[in-house]
Amino acid sequence: MRIVLVGTAYPLRGGIAHYVALLWKYLSRTHDVRIVTFSRQYPKLLFPGKSQEESGDAGIPVESVQWIDSINPFNWIRTGFRVRALRPDLIVFKYWMPFFAPSYGTIAAIARWGTSTRTMFICDNIIPHERRPGDKLLTRFAFRFVDSYVVQSRAVERDLHQWHPDPLTSYLPHPVYEIFGEEEDRTAARGKLRSVDPSMELTPDDRVMLFFGYVRDYKGLDVALDAMPAILEQMKVKLLVVGEFYNNEEKYREQVRRLGVGKYVFFHSDYVPNEEVGVFFSAADVLTLPYKSATQSGIIQIAYNFHRPVIATDVGGLGEVIVDGKTGAIVPPENPAAIAAAVTDFFAHDRFTEYRANVIEEKKKYSWEHMAEGIEELYHRSIQKRRS
Repeated sequence: MRIVLVGTAYPLRGGIAHYVALLWKYLSRTHDVRIVTFSRQYPKLLFPGKSQEESGDAGIPVESVQWIDSINPFNWIRTGFRVRALRPDLIVFKYWMPFFAPSYGTIAAIARWGTSTRTMFICDNIIPHERRPGDKLLTRFAFRFVDSYVVQSRAVERDLHQWHPDPLTSYLPHPVYEIFGEEEDRTAARGKLRSVDPSMELTPDDRVMLFFGYVRDYKGLDVALDAMPAILEQMKVKLLVVGEFYNNEEKYREQVRRLGVGKYVFFHSDYVPNEEVGVFFSAADVLTLPYKSATQSGIIQIAYNFHRPVIATDVGGLGEVIVDGKTGAIVPPENPAAIAAAVTDFFAHDRFTEYRANVIEEKKKYSWEHMAEGIEELYHRSIQKRRS
């Protein structure tokens, strides 16, 4: 089968680029796969980060063509015809926000018009975390030209049914990110961390909690910080805040000062290159995801790759991946006391070894082979539906 993958890809950075690279790797074992990515993903005016390009190792080297200008309608038409000329059997779009719906919809419409090409959206979100005027209109436009959908959480599946009366779907949970290497010895990783960020001095005996990823309001870092005084009343725990800030960093630093927890909260407010991700996860005992809203989180699948338990809020599909009391803990959202109780329980009962072993077993469910097979099966179902 000839497949075109459309989405963020190296040299662009981020979790979606990692996802596309891994999907290419596994689909390419049995199919002819091409990647089409962006020449301009976001206008600089709309991009809140420091850079849109990967600063370190590619992780998985992939070849891609940078054809899509996200804000140029004439480019979308041209790209549609260029993709059409590849004569793909299937076009797989990685979809996560309505901003890309006009370009994706145009490309899909042109590529499939009068051909046997099928289109598939892998949906990270249907309803975006941060909503904007026009989201509904843009989403409806793109979905007019989609033959099938991969949903990676039941929460996304429920959202999809609000937009489509009878979508052809397959539920395929987000696979584990294996692009960042393997788990390192915890003590050795803590020693390495000093060379990555000298401010993060950890001892082998420290209790360490990790908040990782782009910092946005909906991810609830403020809630985790509000939990710190209650945690510190019970025991000494260090919180590593690792990731680039997509909103006001200073307000979080001010919150730390106001709470008087600066001795136990460490900020590494830069994008983490692929080759350094494993050091942070391997140095930590547990990941915390205090999200206020979510559909799913690829960060859990990074933690599972490094055999790290997760304490997260019960929003979206997070509870579908974390087994409460086995691979981590699920707590109510926007509840600092609940986060504090879960963290202190984790360390007071020394649950790391038990939960780590459970994660090693649980992560077997989330393979890229299963994802690739599911995409193939869904494609054949879409062919059958078209013929019927």
